Amino acid sequence: MELPLALREAMEQQLYGMQHEQMIHDAQALSLRYRTQGGRSERLLNGEHESCAYAVSRMPATHGAVFSCLQQVLDAAGNLPETLLDAGAGTGAASWAADSLLELKSITCLERETAMTKTGKAMMEKGSEVLRLAKWIQKDLVQDEICEHADLVIAAYVLNEMTAWDRLIAAEKLWNAAGQILLLVEPGTPVGFSGLMEARKHLLQKGAYIIAPCPLYHDCPKPEDDWCHFSCRIARSRLHRQMKGGEAPFEDEKFCYLALSRQEGSPANARVLRHPQIHSGHVTLEVCTSGGIQSIGLSKKDGDSYRKARKVKAGDSF
Repeated sequence: MELPLALREAMEQQLYGMQHEQMIHDAQALSLRYRTQGGRSERLLNGEHESCAYAVSRMPATHGAVFSCLQQVLDAAGNLPETLLDAGAGTGAASWAADSLLELKSITCLERETAMTKTGKAMMEKGSEVLRLAKWIQKDLVQDEICEHADLVIAAYVLNEMTAWDRLIAAEKLWNAAGQILLLVEPGTPVGFSGLMEARKHLLQKGAYIIAPCPLYHDCPKPEDDWCHFSCRIARSRLHRQMKGGEAPFEDEKFCYLALSRQEGSPANARVLRHPQIHSGHVTLEVCTSGGIQSIGLSKKDGDSYRKARKVKAGDSF
């Protein structure tokens, strides 16, 4: 998956004149901070240089994850959202992803860090009209009231930065702000998945309906030592590879997500949990269904279903 051309150009303009060595150092220092100090509701960003480093190192993956989630969510939604609230927007990756898939009339970004806001606003000047007109508001999702509302509320890689108690406070505020759909995206790790499950339980009690990825409303059938996650492949620029300390021209971003709606919508009958196991003449899928997790075997005699099963990937409906 490639970033939109306008976003790539906007990112390059932000980097103009900056020392690549310093950018790489800032990105690695910021990554270490998020890995070792996350989950405490602490401020982890220091200044504009680090916000630019964050944009280069994390925007491609965040954009790819949100884009992948929205492709599944919008298929299950009723009416398509026309307004977006990007909560904990960072430098705006989720807004760019939504703008690629929806004909939005307005975007509002809530972000606590001034440096992130400055970088995000500058890059959106290179985007579509709705991105250029996006409203940015400095706000802490836990400490401040969220008075803003939108059809679609997205919080990408936000809840994992909070304590368990703060996650529930923020999740409920975000749900109250959502006119149609709330999309929560988190790292595809046991911790990220656990945080989503806490929010899932809490918001279902508030009347929310799950529209993706789960095809069922009762307790998740995953065993306690396992977790549900998906992945998308992201193209890497040369600088991105340097910041990540690798040579591969791509990275696989693992994520988990939860989409909740005010209405029941049309969730998938089954969700593919792992990439298909393809053998000579047959294919095996692990899917989550309303009856729990099942293994489905299909052979050539199953015709179109067999051919479709060979092409699906983890996260697809089936």
